[in-house]
Amino acid sequence: MKNNQIVVASKNPGKINEFTEMLSKLGLTVKSINDFDNVPAINENGTTFEENATIKAKVVSEYLDLPVLADDSGLVVDALNGAPGIHSARYAGDHNDQANKTKLLRNMQGKQNRNAHFNTTLIVRKPNGKQLVVVGRVDGQIVETPRGTNGFGYDPLFYLPELGKTLAQLTDEQKNAYSARGNALRKLTDVIEDWW
Repeated sequence: MKNNQIVVASKNPGKINEFTEMLSKLGLTVKSINDFDNVPAINENGTTFEENATIKAKVVSEYLDLPVLADDSGLVVDALNGAPGIHSARYAGDHNDQANKTKLLRNMQGKQNRNAHFNTTLIVRKPNGKQLVVVGRVDGQIVETPRGTNGFGYDPLFYLPELGKTLAQLTDEQKNAYSARGNALRKLTDVIEDWW
Protein backbone atom coordinates (compact mmCIF):
# COMPACT_ATOMS: atom_id res chain seq x y z
CA MET A 1 0.00 0.00 0.00
CA LYS A 2 2.97 2.27 -0.48
CA ASN A 3 2.44 5.81 -1.81
CA ASN A 4 -1.25 5.75 -1.01
CA GLN A 5 -2.89 8.60 0.80
CA ILE A 6 -5.90 8.50 3.09
CA VAL A 7 -7.66 11.44 4.70
CA VAL A 8 -9.08 11.19 8.21
CA ALA A 9 -12.45 12.95 8.27
CA SER A 10 -11.92 14.47 11.70
CA LYS A 11 -10.51 17.59 13.33
CA ASN A 12 -10.11 15.80 16.68
CA PRO A 13 -6.36 15.61 17.46
CA GLY A 14 -6.79 12.52 19.65
CA LYS A 15 -8.54 10.55 16.92
CA ILE A 16 -6.14 11.76 14.24
CA ASN A 17 -3.14 10.62 16.30
CA GLU A 18 -4.64 7.18 16.94
CA PHE A 19 -5.49 6.69 13.26
CA THR A 20 -2.10 7.96 12.08
CA GLU A 21 -0.22 5.65 14.44
CA MET A 22 -2.03 2.56 13.17
CA LEU A 23 -2.40 3.40 9.45
CA SER A 24 1.11 4.71 8.82
CA LYS A 25 2.38 1.19 9.65
CA LEU A 26 0.61 0.03 6.47
CA GLY A 27 2.55 2.47 4.32
CA LEU A 28 -0.36 4.89 4.03
CA THR A 29 0.25 8.63 4.10
CA VAL A 30 -2.29 9.90 6.61
CA LYS A 31 -3.72 13.40 6.43
CA SER A 32 -6.70 14.98 8.13
CA ILE A 33 -9.31 17.43 6.93
CA ASN A 34 -7.27 20.05 8.83
CA ASP A 35 -4.72 19.78 6.00
CA PHE A 36 -7.21 20.98 3.37
CA ASP A 37 -9.01 24.25 2.74
CA ASN A 38 -12.75 24.73 2.45
CA VAL A 39 -13.84 21.20 3.33
CA PRO A 40 -17.65 21.43 3.49
CA ALA A 41 -19.42 21.34 6.81
CA ILE A 42 -20.71 17.89 7.64
CA ASN A 43 -24.23 17.49 8.96
CA GLU A 44 -24.15 14.30 11.03
CA ASN A 45 -27.88 13.72 11.01
CA GLY A 46 -27.83 9.93 11.00
CA THR A 47 -29.48 7.83 13.67
CA THR A 48 -26.69 5.25 14.04
CA PHE A 49 -22.91 5.29 14.31
CA GLU A 50 -22.67 3.73 10.83
CA GLU A 51 -24.95 6.30 9.23
CA ASN A 52 -22.97 9.20 10.70
CA ALA A 53 -19.61 7.73 9.68
CA THR A 54 -20.93 7.13 6.16
CA ILE A 55 -22.16 10.73 5.88
CA LYS A 56 -18.71 12.05 6.87
CA ALA A 57 -16.85 9.69 4.53
CA LYS A 58 -19.09 10.47 1.56
CA VAL A 59 -18.95 14.27 1.93
CA VAL A 60 -15.17 14.41 2.37
CA SER A 61 -14.32 11.77 -0.24
CA GLU A 62 -16.48 13.41 -2.88
CA TYR A 63 -15.09 16.86 -2.11
CA LEU A 64 -11.39 15.90 -2.02
CA ASP A 65 -11.56 13.07 -4.58
CA LEU A 66 -9.41 10.99 -2.22
CA PRO A 67 -9.91 7.90 -0.08
CA VAL A 68 -11.27 8.84 3.34
CA LEU A 69 -11.44 7.19 6.74
CA ALA A 70 -14.36 8.39 8.84
CA ASP A 71 -15.58 7.17 12.16
CA ASP A 72 -18.40 7.68 14.51
CA SER A 73 -17.78 6.63 18.05
CA GLY A 74 -19.66 6.89 21.23
CA LEU A 75 -20.30 5.75 24.73
CA VAL A 76 -23.39 3.61 25.25
CA VAL A 77 -24.52 3.39 28.88
CA ASP A 78 -27.02 0.69 29.82
CA ALA A 79 -28.62 2.58 32.74
CA LEU A 80 -29.20 5.60 30.47
CA ASN A 81 -30.98 3.59 27.76
CA GLY A 82 -27.97 3.82 25.46
CA ALA A 83 -27.21 7.50 26.01
CA PRO A 84 -25.11 9.41 25.23
CA GLY A 85 -24.70 7.16 22.14
CA ILE A 86 -24.42 9.03 18.84
CA HIS A 87 -24.61 12.29 20.81
CA SER A 88 -21.51 11.50 22.91
CA ALA A 89 -19.38 14.39 21.65
CA ARG A 90 -22.09 16.96 22.32
CA TYR A 91 -23.89 15.29 25.23
CA ALA A 92 -23.86 18.50 27.27
CA GLY A 93 -24.42 20.83 24.30
CA ASP A 94 -21.28 22.17 22.64
CA HIS A 95 -18.33 19.81 22.16
CA ASN A 96 -16.81 20.07 25.64
CA ASP A 97 -15.20 17.02 27.25
CA GLN A 98 -15.44 18.33 30.80
CA ALA A 99 -19.11 19.33 30.49
CA ASN A 100 -19.90 15.93 28.95
CA LYS A 101 -18.20 14.07 31.80
CA THR A 102 -19.98 16.22 34.39
CA LYS A 103 -23.37 15.54 32.80
CA LEU A 104 -22.68 11.81 32.59
CA LEU A 105 -21.68 11.62 36.26
CA ARG A 106 -24.75 13.62 37.26
CA ASN A 107 -27.04 11.34 35.24
CA MET A 108 -25.40 8.23 36.72
CA GLN A 109 -25.88 9.29 40.36
CA GLY A 110 -27.68 6.55 42.25
CA LYS A 111 -27.56 4.08 39.34
CA GLN A 112 -26.62 0.54 40.36
CA ASN A 113 -26.04 -0.70 36.81
CA ARG A 114 -22.74 0.90 35.74
CA ASN A 115 -22.29 -1.25 32.59
CA ALA A 116 -21.40 0.54 29.37
CA HIS A 117 -19.54 0.04 26.13
CA PHE A 118 -17.69 2.16 23.64
CA ASN A 119 -18.59 1.64 19.99
CA THR A 120 -16.46 2.72 17.06
CA THR A 121 -17.67 2.34 13.50
CA LEU A 122 -15.04 2.98 10.84
CA ILE A 123 -15.86 3.64 7.21
CA VAL A 124 -13.20 3.74 4.51
CA ARG A 125 -14.60 5.18 1.31
CA LYS A 126 -13.00 5.72 -2.07
CA PRO A 127 -14.14 8.47 -4.45
CA ASN A 128 -15.79 5.81 -6.64
CA GLY A 129 -18.14 4.96 -3.75
CA LYS A 130 -16.46 1.68 -2.78
CA GLN A 131 -16.86 1.42 0.97
CA LEU A 132 -15.55 -0.75 3.81
CA VAL A 133 -17.29 -0.89 7.22
CA VAL A 134 -15.60 -2.11 10.41
CA VAL A 135 -16.95 -2.03 13.98
CA GLY A 136 -15.05 -2.18 17.26
CA ARG A 137 -16.40 -2.44 20.78
CA VAL A 138 -15.07 -2.54 24.32
CA ASP A 139 -17.16 -3.30 27.38
CA GLY A 140 -16.63 -1.72 30.77
CA GLN A 141 -18.24 0.26 33.55
CA ILE A 142 -18.72 3.91 34.46
CA VAL A 143 -16.83 4.91 37.63
CA GLU A 144 -18.19 7.44 40.12
CA THR A 145 -15.14 9.75 39.98
CA PRO A 146 -12.64 10.37 37.17
CA ARG A 147 -9.37 8.42 37.28
CA GLY A 148 -6.27 9.04 35.18
CA THR A 149 -5.00 11.82 32.95
CA ASN A 150 -4.24 10.12 29.64
CA GLY A 151 -6.56 9.93 26.66
CA PHE A 152 -9.51 12.23 26.07
CA GLY A 153 -13.28 12.39 26.26
CA TYR A 154 -14.89 9.89 28.61
CA ASP A 155 -11.65 7.90 29.12
CA PRO A 156 -11.27 8.88 32.84
CA LEU A 157 -14.77 7.50 33.55
CA PHE A 158 -14.58 4.24 31.58
CA TYR A 159 -13.32 1.39 33.77
CA LEU A 160 -11.99 -1.89 32.42
CA PRO A 161 -12.60 -4.51 35.15
CA GLU A 162 -10.08 -6.98 33.70
CA LEU A 163 -7.31 -4.38 34.06
CA GLY A 164 -8.55 -2.61 37.17
CA LYS A 165 -8.02 0.75 35.43
CA THR A 166 -9.86 3.36 33.42
CA LEU A 167 -8.86 4.04 29.82
CA ALA A 168 -7.24 7.28 31.07
CA GLN A 169 -4.92 5.27 33.34
CA LEU A 170 -3.48 3.37 30.39
CA THR A 171 -0.52 4.28 28.22
CA ASP A 172 -1.34 5.06 24.58
CA GLU A 173 -0.07 1.61 23.62
CA GLN A 174 -2.25 -0.10 26.24
CA LYS A 175 -5.27 1.98 25.26
CA ASN A 176 -4.85 1.04 21.59
CA ALA A 177 -4.82 -2.63 22.67
CA TYR A 178 -8.15 -2.35 24.52
CA SER A 179 -10.16 0.58 23.15
CA ALA A 180 -13.05 0.25 20.72
CA ARG A 181 -11.15 2.41 18.23
CA GLY A 182 -8.06 0.22 18.65
CA ASN A 183 -10.18 -2.91 18.13
CA ALA A 184 -11.77 -1.43 15.01
CA LEU A 185 -8.41 -0.28 13.65
CA ARG A 186 -6.91 -3.75 14.11
CA LYS A 187 -9.85 -5.25 12.22
CA LEU A 188 -9.37 -2.60 9.54
CA THR A 189 -5.65 -3.28 9.17
CA ASP A 190 -6.44 -6.99 8.75
CA VAL A 191 -8.72 -6.39 5.75
CA ILE A 192 -7.83 -3.06 4.13
CA GLU A 193 -4.99 -4.29 1.92
CA ASP A 194 -7.18 -6.91 0.22
CA TRP A 195 -10.06 -4.41 -0.01
CA TRP A 196 -7.91 -1.50 -1.30
